[in-house]
Amino acid sequence: MHIFWVTTPERLNSEGTRWSKCGHFQRHGIAAIMDCNSRQCERSILHPRSCKDPSCQKNYGQEVQKDIDVVKDYCFQCRATAARTVPT
Repeated sequence: MHIFWVTTPERLNSEGTRWSKCGHFQRHGIAAIMDCNSRQCERSILHPRSCKDPSCQKNYGQEVQKDIDVVKDYCFQCRATAARTVPT
């Protein structure tokens, strides 16, 4: 029997506003950073400071988004884009 540990990159737990019409998320802040506990991830506390391996993970993984409020409208960027669109 073999046991394989699958590690995912560090993840940001953020809180913010969800815009329901376009589905975009506006982050207000980062609540936590989850450590992946991988020696091959530069952001992990287990990564050796002296490591020079270019194949080590450098970026955070997928963000965990917690909706603290939902606005029943399009986000600011989508509204600005719609305002610039020429009607056909």
